[in-house]
Amino acid sequence: MATITAQRTALARPARAARLPFTGRAVRTLAARRAALTAHNPRQVAVPLIGPALLALVVAPALKVATGGLHSHIDYTSFVPLSCVFAGLSVIVDRHSGAQRELLAAPVPRSYLVLGNLLVAIGLSALQVTVLVGLSAIRGGQFHITATGAAWFVAAALLFTVFMYGVAETLASKVKKQEDYIGAVPAVAILPFFLAGALFPIAAMPAALTAIAKALPLTHALALLRYGFVDPRGSGLHDIWSMSNVTVEAWLSFAVLALFAVALTAISVRAFTRSAVR
Repeated sequence: MATITAQRTALARPARAARLPFTGRAVRTLAARRAALTAHNPRQVAVPLIGPALLALVVAPALKVATGGLHSHIDYTSFVPLSCVFAGLSVIVDRHSGAQRELLAAPVPRSYLVLGNLLVAIGLSALQVTVLVGLSAIRGGQFHITATGAAWFVAAALLFTVFMYGVAETLASKVKKQEDYIGAVPAVAILPFFLAGALFPIAAMPAALTAIAKALPLTHALALLRYGFVDPRGSGLHDIWSMSNVTVEAWLSFAVLALFAVALTAISVRAFTRSAVR
């Protein structure tokens, strides 16, 4: 009996070991396919960078001058991965006239398709952030970057990107037409930008809107991004949590972002899987 058990264990280990490389190869292959469709020429790479470039070179300096900084030392530097939101359009196109039907017949879990698309969205958003920060530094933006601050910045950007792509994938699974998807983008991506403290402190709004802002993932993401690179005192985090320990506030906002990222990823996989069988 002991010999049989040992043999079964020995057979199971290679099977599990083989499954992991297969998973990695499958997701990388699907990500490469999505990248080839959405970022295979200079124009497709450059277009998502126009927004961050305008924000860093035009919008942020103009707001700083027009408002006098709202009596704050914090520079106007914000990040919204709109490339993730519009990535949902490619999912709709792929469903109607692309190769999604053939991919669904491939011997891979359907969640891999979502994960492959997510990797491409993360790559494009990372490029957006790099351009935004780089151009902000060139035009004279003030940064206070430390190793710990950089870790907070990267974590916040990554988690919020994952969350936003989960939103995009879920919306794409629910919406039939590209026109309807584009019509939903302002409510999904643009409206939270104005409520989340991107242009003014959330405390400047009426109490009801401030309460809503504290529940938005973008509010926590912006507070962490600024805490990491431009606001070591954590003014944005204090506006949310009203605590004295900024490190505890940062961890709380990190937990909120992680919760939203995990939840929306799971929801997007479920929504994609259900829409695929319709």
